[in-house]
Amino acid sequence: MVDTPVVRVRGEIEREVPPEVARFAVTVAARDRDRETTLRRLAERSAALRSLLDQYREAIERHETGQVWIRPELKRSGERVAAYHGSVGTTVTVTDFAALGEMMLRLADQDQTTVAGPWWSLRPDSPVYGEARRDAVRAAIDRAGEYADALGARVISLVELADTDLAADRPMLMRTAGFAGGAEAGGPPALDLDPQQQTVRASIEATFTISAPALPGTSAE
Repeated sequence: MVDTPVVRVRGEIEREVPPEVARFAVTVAARDRDRETTLRRLAERSAALRSLLDQYREAIERHETGQVWIRPELKRSGERVAAYHGSVGTTVTVTDFAALGEMMLRLADQDQTTVAGPWWSLRPDSPVYGEARRDAVRAAIDRAGEYADALGARVISLVELADTDLAADRPMLMRTAGFAGGAEAGGPPALDLDPQQQTVRASIEATFTISAPALPGTSAE
């Protein structure tokens, strides 16, 4: 009994797509020799941050508080406190990129505020992943057909298909320079940002049965 001939191929696809979200981090800080003064200033600056973010609620998908810390700064010897430090970190996720540059600079213009980012990405459930998978399957079918045609045969059926790789590249993070806040007369300048394209790859391996090749000394079905 002659085994049915098979062809094993890889289907791969790579494409560049625009990002869907941008994230940046903003941290407000306070420092004073008096603990209550430090806490009060930190609360005031955190409230000012939230108030400014509320002005961009249509552009912001969400903002989330990250790390909050308060620590004493001790003198070189002993346990005497020289000052108290405090900070509140917030991560902001933005979908309206047109407002992103203005928002980041306005935040950076606040007292004792640091801004870092943006980091561009796709959503985990982005439809571009499904599109890439389907394109990878079509690429595998086309490749199998080309091999079969070169042998004077035709593809008959699929035996096996395996997903070998599907991922958005971890892009090199494009950051605006870290901004150390401090209001100046005239307000912050304009900042135009260019969204970083995201590379999406999908790869599958597939095995197909083919008809008997029309090689010298043989005959196709």
